[in-house]
Amino acid sequence: MMSVNPIEDQIRMYAKHLRIPTFGNYEGLLRTVKPDDKFEDILLELMKAETAQRQENQNKRRLKAAAFPYHKILDDLDLSRYNGAITDIFINELASCKFIDEKKNIVMIGNPGRGKTHLAIGLGLKACSLGFNVLFKNAAALSTELLEAKDHYSLGRLEKRIQKADLLILDELSYISFNRHQSELLFKVISDRSERASVIVTTNLSFSQWADLFESTAMVAALVDRLTFKSHVLDMNGESYRLEQTIRSKN
Repeated sequence: MMSVNPIEDQIRMYAKHLRIPTFGNYEGLLRTVKPDDKFEDILLELMKAETAQRQENQNKRRLKAAAFPYHKILDDLDLSRYNGAITDIFINELASCKFIDEKKNIVMIGNPGRGKTHLAIGLGLKACSLGFNVLFKNAAALSTELLEAKDHYSLGRLEKRIQKADLLILDELSYISFNRHQSELLFKVISDRSERASVIVTTNLSFSQWADLFESTAMVAALVDRLTFKSHVLDMNGESYRLEQTIRSKN
């Protein structure tokens, strides 16, 4: 069956070959063209549409690769719970993701239910939208993943994937002790990023309690030193937001 408009078919064919799919769907744009629009104006709009589509697709790929457990945006974070310790101005500064350009880290310390993971994911989503590659990992799960990769001779490949991220988010560094092998592998991941790429760590433990997680106190000292050098340390302790919500719902 012959095409009604063979030129349209050729346009779509070349658009597909050149990997510019928006050009192949030009009819929608043509409906908005005014009689006095120049050819250059139409071409410019097509190029803008193609660029916007590519940026959207790239952001979708970054979000998928980041592997966030769920989406939390910064606008939904109730800053009044922090009694002025974390302000709108400070959040906006972090949301600019300048800390990633500067290879700085963020360590969020606070008891459970204080919005640490919410803030970390919110910053991660913002970083993705600005073109940064992000990777979200639960700290305990990552230590196990690293150990399994080592046992299966694929550690180098996993480490390279982690180090490619402009921002690594290590969530829930908490009361799950790491054995010597896990400690060394996790330490290496963080150490390799020192002054090269950013890390966000969320934890419910003060730095003095980290010695309970790792077998080597010397390793803890070195780990804290690397994480806190050129970093933002946020004290997010206080009443649990989840507990407040539970009590409020029961009343």
